[in-house]
Amino acid sequence: MARVAAAYGVGLVCSHSGRLEPRARPRRVDYAGAGGVVADVIMHTCALAERAVGLGVRSDAIVLDPTCDFGKNTLQSLELVRRLDELVQTRWPVLVAMSQKDFIGETLGAPLGDRLAGTLAATAVAVWHGALVVRAHEVAETRAVLDMVAAIRGDRPPAAATRP
Repeated sequence: MARVAAAYGVGLVCSHSGRLEPRARPRRVDYAGAGGVVADVIMHTCALAERAVGLGVRSDAIVLDPTCDFGKNTLQSLELVRRLDELVQTRWPVLVAMSQKDFIGETLGAPLGDRLAGTLAATAVAVWHGALVVRAHEVAETRAVLDMVAAIRGDRPPAAATRP
């Protein structure tokens, strides 16, 4: 993919899928030998990004995606969200895609159709920690959460501050 992105001058998402095949159901995934899941995500996504730059992809066209749920169990995905600031500290932009993920359903005991609150909470935490790009299914609700996080951080004024 990096060669194709370089050839066409397009961006690239460097994703961590763990040591499993895509769409595999993680069971007993062990990142202990890699220093833990966060260290493994940082090591692999940064290596992919550096390789892409070496192949000609513009560095400003690369984002890292820790890919919660992919090659990770629920506890590992929660840890990634909790410690996302460590991936942000690599200085590469970070993308998150929390919408309706299994780790949210398992954490809340919620079926697929009832994960909006958990999705929004995880997204808010990720953005608070510095994620710059968000993929979402519920766009209006996610946008409202992002606007609120930006206002709390002081990056956005209230839309209508009418009380003196």
